[in-house]
Order: sequence, then structure tokens, then C-alpha cells
Amino acid sequence: MIMYSIASETAAIADPMEMEAAIYDTAIIGGGLAGLALAIQLAKENFRVIVIEKETYPFHRVCGEYISFECWNFLESIGYPLSDMDLPAIKRLLVSAPNGNTVAHNLPLGGFGISRYKIDAELAQIAAASGGTIRENEKVNEVFFNGKYFTVQSDAATIKAKCVVAAYGKRSNLDIKWKRAFSLQKPGKLNNYIGVKYHIKIAEDPDTIVLHNFEDGYCGMSQVENNTWCLCYLTTAGNLKKSGNSIETMEKSILYRNPLLKDIFLKAVFVNRDPVTIAQVAFTPKKQVEEHVLMVGDAAGMITPLCGNGMSMALHASKIAAASITAFLQGTISRQQMEQDYTRQWNQLFARRLGTGRFIQRMFGKPWLTNVFIAIMKPFPKIIAYLIRQTHGEPF
Repeated sequence: MIMYSIASETAAIADPMEMEAAIYDTAIIGGGLAGLALAIQLAKENFRVIVIEKETYPFHRVCGEYISFECWNFLESIGYPLSDMDLPAIKRLLVSAPNGNTVAHNLPLGGFGISRYKIDAELAQIAAASGGTIRENEKVNEVFFNGKYFTVQSDAATIKAKCVVAAYGKRSNLDIKWKRAFSLQKPGKLNNYIGVKYHIKIAEDPDTIVLHNFEDGYCGMSQVENNTWCLCYLTTAGNLKKSGNSIETMEKSILYRNPLLKDIFLKAVFVNRDPVTIAQVAFTPKKQVEEHVLMVGDAAGMITPLCGNGMSMALHASKIAAASITAFLQGTISRQQMEQDYTRQWNQLFARRLGTGRFIQRMFGKPWLTNVFIAIMKPFPKIIAYLIRQTHGEPF
């Protein structure tokens, strides 16, 4: 277990006895974009904040690495110096059907590419420098609430906090313990995906994010820093099973049926040939508060990768969570009001996006349906522009 020193950005071994005695204003489970951005905002308001992350920075996550420009000003406002970085600007979207037919369109707002390996680690440093505590390589096993304080039990310590936020991503052991509805559902079209991610080197247009469809899945690719590309795809667990549980076999027998995808896999230089993977990915609706714990990022709800804006949603959710938590900690609203306000704002901002994403996803997966959908959309750019707008927000 590692803790960032508040006095510096170097790592130091934490004192478990000291941590057990502390009562934090907010404990955040998971140190991804949403959790770290939230920690920075609360720490800057002089609240005692702790982030517990099961991995050790820097590390890769299964995630498309495109962020809408709607987040640019927000990230800079919390101290992340985007303007000083030479990141690829992404202005166009290209979508291909399994038969190789394509449709392209300008992105009204656009975005930029940056790896989770880079941005997460650097946000963790900003959170620590702002006065937050970052504990790495530590897994949370239980969360209890006694009506006033939470008790958070991890591998290394017992922590008490006035508020707890779950920012652990797509799925956690806590989802099962809390019996969250999506975790109890039988495998289906929206809740049994696997994710596979590589970083590659390839000569492609850096201002375009591409989404290549194949049978029961889709693959996104966009450039990040250092002339590297993120290639991340999702497909059903059934596709992997019928490929003998071999990712390489699945890629050659299923993904390669899309001629554009086959060309990419054959031309690309893989930075790391072994991919990062995740299983049991679910796009079914989720609650934004569970057991008085506020959910942010993918823990609160996932937009389908075809809509490509989950990172922006995670960052925006951290902003509305920070406002609700601050009001509660300052005593201006009750816990119940905090939970209700956060849920209401979250749904106002994101419920339509997720609904549109699920609708669009139903048009993909089956090759014949996807081929027809792309062919129909191609002559109607206004419809394409409308669907893009429904899955993106305004600058915040």
C-alpha cells in the first residue's frame, strides 16, 4: 500500500494507525478521472479527502482515450495544464460497417486524445499537491454507514468519513455486495461485454476518431500523445467463447471480417502485444446513489463506446458531485438533499445521452443490420449530426 505525501509528489509508506484515527470529510473509492477530479475540487476547498485506488500509478485502463472539448476549461480550472501539452485535436468521426462501407462527419465540438496512463497519474499528483491523500495498491472490501459516518474497510486500514463516493469504474466487488440491479441480471445484450485495449503505432489521420463495426462488437481508434494510437474494442463474451477463449483467434476469425479492421491489425506496430482486458461490462441503467454512497463515472452509468464520450461524462459528474458534497459538508443542505440533488442533476445531464447510446447500440452488432444502417445514414448528414449532438454536452 502506497500513499502520496501531501508535502511532495514522492511516495511514502503510510502509517496504518494514523490513518485509522482519521475522520475524513470524503473518502473516494477509485482513482480514475471522476474520483481524482473530485478529490482535487474538494481538497482545494480545504476538505479532508482520501482516494483509495487498487492499482499503482501509472497504469493502463480499458478505455477509449478521446475526451470532448467540453471538458477543456474544466480540466485547466482544476490545474491540469492542457494548453501546455501538444495533444492531437480530433475533429472528425468515421464509422465503418462490417462490410467496409463507411460514413464520416465533422464533430461539432471535437475533442482531444490523451492516454489514461498519462492523465490519471498526473491528476493523482495534482490531488496530492492540493492536500488530498492518495492510497494506491489498496482494495476496498466493505463500506458501512451508521447514520452519521461511514466506515470504509480496505486491505490495509479502516477509515472513517462523513461522505463516501464510489468512482471505481465499470464494476466492483462492492456492486455484488450492495446487490446492485445490473450486477444481478442474467447475461444479455447490454450487460455481458468484454473490453480489449492496445496501444499501437500506425500512419492514420490524427484528426479522426474511427469506429469500426464487426459482428457483435465495435472497435474505436484515436490518436493520443507521442504519436501513439489507442485501439480499444468491445464485443460479447459469446464471441470470445466461440473462439476458444483466445483473443488472437477471435480477432482473426471475427474482427478481420471487417476489411478496414483487418488492414489496421496487419499494418499496426503494437507497443505492447499483450492487451489490457476487462470482462462483464454492462450498459444497463444504474442508480446514482447506493447505500448513501454517491456514484460517479462509470459506476453511475456507462455510455456505449459508439458514442465515445464517457470520459467527459465522468469529469462533468465530478463537478456536480463536488458542488453537492460541498453544500452538505458546509451544513447548508441535509444528506438526503445532497443525494437527491446529485441524482437529479446527474439525470438531467446524462440520462438522455445514455438512452440515445443504448438506442444507437441496438442498430449495431448484427452485420446485416449495421450494414443497412450505415448505408441509410450516409445520404443524411443532418441525422448523423443530430445523433452526435445527443451524445455530447456543452462546455462546463
